[in-house]
Amino acid sequence: MRPVSQTARPGRASLFAVLALGLVHAPSVAQAGAESGPLQVEDLFELEIAADPQISPDGRSVVYVRQRADVMTDRRFSNLWIVGTDGTGHRPLTTGDFSDASPRWSPDGTRLLFVSDRTGDAQIHVRWMDTGETSVVTNITEPPSSPRWSPDGSMIAFGKLVPVDAPAISGMPTPPEGAEWAEPARVVERLVYRFDQLGYLPHGYYHAFVIPAEGGTPRQITSGRAHWGGLGIGGLQLSWGPESESLFLSHDPTSDGKEVFVGDTEVFEVRIADGSATQLTDRRGPDDAPIASADGRHVAYFGMDDRYQGFQLTHLYVMNRDGSGARSLSDGLDRSPYSATWAPDGSGLYALYDDEGVTKVGWFGLDGARRVLAEGAGGVARAYSGASYSVANDGSFAMNYTTPALPSDIAFVGRDESVRVLTSVNADLLAKRTIGEVEEIWYESSHDGRPVQGWIIKPPDFDPSRRYPLILEIHGGPFANYGPRFDIEKQLMAAEGYVVLYTNPRGSTSYGEEFANLIHHAYPGDDLYDLQSGVDAVIEKGYVDPDELYVVGGSGGGVLTAWLVGHTDRFRAAVSWYPVINWYSFVLTADMAAYGVRYWFPGLPWDNVEHYESRSLLSVVENVRTPTRIVTGEEDYRTPMSESEQYFKALKLLGVETSLVRFPGEPHGIRRRPSHHIGKMLSTLEWFRRYAATTS
Repeated sequence: MRPVSQTARPGRASLFAVLALGLVHAPSVAQAGAESGPLQVEDLFELEIAADPQISPDGRSVVYVRQRADVMTDRRFSNLWIVGTDGTGHRPLTTGDFSDASPRWSPDGTRLLFVSDRTGDAQIHVRWMDTGETSVVTNITEPPSSPRWSPDGSMIAFGKLVPVDAPAISGMPTPPEGAEWAEPARVVERLVYRFDQLGYLPHGYYHAFVIPAEGGTPRQITSGRAHWGGLGIGGLQLSWGPESESLFLSHDPTSDGKEVFVGDTEVFEVRIADGSATQLTDRRGPDDAPIASADGRHVAYFGMDDRYQGFQLTHLYVMNRDGSGARSLSDGLDRSPYSATWAPDGSGLYALYDDEGVTKVGWFGLDGARRVLAEGAGGVARAYSGASYSVANDGSFAMNYTTPALPSDIAFVGRDESVRVLTSVNADLLAKRTIGEVEEIWYESSHDGRPVQGWIIKPPDFDPSRRYPLILEIHGGPFANYGPRFDIEKQLMAAEGYVVLYTNPRGSTSYGEEFANLIHHAYPGDDLYDLQSGVDAVIEKGYVDPDELYVVGGSGGGVLTAWLVGHTDRFRAAVSWYPVINWYSFVLTADMAAYGVRYWFPGLPWDNVEHYESRSLLSVVENVRTPTRIVTGEEDYRTPMSESEQYFKALKLLGVETSLVRFPGEPHGIRRRPSHHIGKMLSTLEWFRRYAATTS
């Protein structure tokens, strides 16, 4: 679950050039390394991700984060690599089994800061690029977030939790010396006390700090019983004023000591000399991620007037530095821009946005001009968006880059707006593997004739004269989008001989606010017609066996998987990854409970019982005849395990063939440990094979 013009295009289609769970046999990792052919699940250990590209101020080099999995420790690590924008000099800057992240060039390009756990805890490090010497700048007990150089290069600002005492049972006796008592009870008094991926949240407030660039004692700039730079979930965002004398960040000025569940933040400028804060915006809704222009005249930020809809467009605004003259630069786009960067000359901003499943780097000029600078940004080895970029002093930029055939690399976009791919981090893997071709498809929904976009992945060595089994794979969110991006999970399904269909049914983003809000207070619902129509459209192509249909989806896609099998028995088997089954219990147990009540439903469950029950999957569970497996992580706090347990028990009581697969220590998504990611895929494919009409 994740907190356009609609014209049909019937002719638009293009080709874009182990550790088993005791369920099925899988070759060993050592064996797989010497083989060639289609992708194998063990390749998850070989897949690498190129992320967070940071171009040097002179535009000559790019430093990026290279993520990998280690087969011996079953863990993920990341190091920093550098490559010239001409493609030469590709080499590591850091090595070892550590988590190196957040590289940022100093304004003069002579130094590089980054965050690393190589000294034990996460600390800010600074590397001198001419000699390679590296110093540890901080010595703090809470992880730093959003480290940023001051424009004069003398200081580094960052965010950090300032702890406060947690509630505890008073009067507990002190254990005798040498005694071994059990871990004490955890006293919970906050609505949001644990969060997916982060676990149980520490007590305290996120504040901004500055420290001399050569190291020293951090100095706290913001204060109070409230979070600065966000809602206090995992860190804070900040930026510097051009004179190196102030910070820009967001804050909810009404939140003093209160829990904040939804965004009603304002933009502030905070003086580092004395912490005095000047509020620059004032409206109902979030105003976030402020950045000042280099000349200090303007501040850009993202915001919206909150209408409590499931999906709302975010706009890119610019205002005078004193808060006056605010205006949107993205009016008329009908897409939500994000991740803005000022042009070096202050004439406009770069920003990302998703359009019909494609992530674009766009230009938003102060004069109202708007154009696309590059497409294909992203690269997280999933069909979801996940892009990052950075801009050099001459206006050229670097971005992570993906296509359906290219998992994750770094690209350079010059002043002529040509895209040059600089890396090939998965060339060794792809050289021995054949992946499925991806075809775009548009079709009409049987519900109301709306055009819906999707993509078909065909098995390697596809033969159009054959008839293949089909897997419908459904995205989560539900307000998210799939696109023509490399997806390792779907490619693994295709490698097993399936045609894979993935689509953007109503509710998906990147098609405008109206299309996304077709599921506002109506999810799950008519999206099932969009999904069914997609299956029908692929069957009409003649190479899919209509008696060999399967369905799987994660999170919101797990919801729609259960919704589909509650309305049709056309699928031979289904797998629901980490679903929500009972909306009533979801809003009383999930980490995003308050958001769900406010935006996905018209109010509290006991005031809207019929509304919650009619959209819960238990309302259609007695119709299920399809063998259905549920797969969930035991530390999933987004769609808690209790949701999956309810569905499993309900299906068992009804006599439906079912199975519950639980992954210990895994949060939402089941990708923390590579072996668990493999197990997620094997458990899915094994379930489908179990119920196949024929055995290959």
